[in-house]
Order: sequence, then structure tokens, then C-alpha cells
Amino acid sequence: MTDGSIPADSAAIPILHRETVQPDWIDYNGHMNLAYYVLVFDHATDALQDVVGLDAAYRDATGGSIFVVEAHITYDDEVKLGEELWVRPRVVDVDGKRLQVFHEMFAGPPGREDLGRPAATNELMILHVDLNSRRVTPFPTEIFNHLERMKEDQSIHPLPPQAGRRIEMKKKV
Repeated sequence: MTDGSIPADSAAIPILHRETVQPDWIDYNGHMNLAYYVLVFDHATDALQDVVGLDAAYRDATGGSIFVVEAHITYDDEVKLGEELWVRPRVVDVDGKRLQVFHEMFAGPPGREDLGRPAATNELMILHVDLNSRRVTPFPTEIFNHLERMKEDQSIHPLPPQAGRRIEMKKKV
């Protein structure tokens, strides 16, 4: 992009999910309701799971899955009916049982990624869980290594200022 919204050297941060804003997602303010941002980010998390091997076949074979235990969303621009959304997930950090993911959502006219703009971000803390015991359990080595490689590959790109934020009301002096 010429306006810098999406890094030109973003090969290490692929777009893993695309979706179009549906009529029933629009609220009384004429833009996408906050619940649907969560839905789109959840679909992007599902796409990331598929890429790293935490897909339905993995769940069926092992009884392992992931649970989101904390989420933070920023809404950076209004999204309107019919716009295309695309999401880039970043693996920020990973250890034996936890995964920190940062999603960036962009919005624009369908088929015009070059006109996209930052729309929202979503930061997640995720745990790997044994569905039978409902307890946190280590990632399998192959999946952990894949996540670690993604983290290393993506670390060349600085995180946006929304990463690591917390909600607070700063007192005016």
C-alpha cells in the first residue's frame, strides 16, 4: 500500500482469514456491531489453529484444544456493510502451554486490499487444554515448534501500539 496501512514486507504475517460484513452485523449506529468483530477474530483464530495443526483432526485424535482465557479488542475505524475484512494473526509469544496472539483486522472494498485500512485489533491469551480432563496441558512438540518458528519469523515486524494495552482512564491534571 502506498499509505503504509499494511506493511509491504508483510510476507511473514500472512492473511489467514477474509470475510465480508453482512447486513445483520450492522447495528443502530450504521456500522458493524462489536459482537461481530469478536466473531471475525474468532474465525481468524480458527484459521490459525488449522495452519499450526490444532485443527478438527487434531482435536478428534488427541482430545486437545485451545481455550481463550483473556481477550482485548481495539476498534480503530468504523466498518460498514459490504466491506471486506481481512485478518493477519501474529504469534507474539508461546511457551509450553500458553500462546499469545495479536490479530490485526483491515477493512476495505471487496477485492481491493490496496485500499484497506486498519479497522481493529485483538490480543488473546490462549491455553492448550486436554478436553477430557479440562486441564491445561503442554502443546505437542511439533505444534510448539511451528508456533515458535512463526513467532521468530514475525518478530521482524514491530507490534502496533495497541499490543499490550490495558484499559485505564488517565486522570487529567
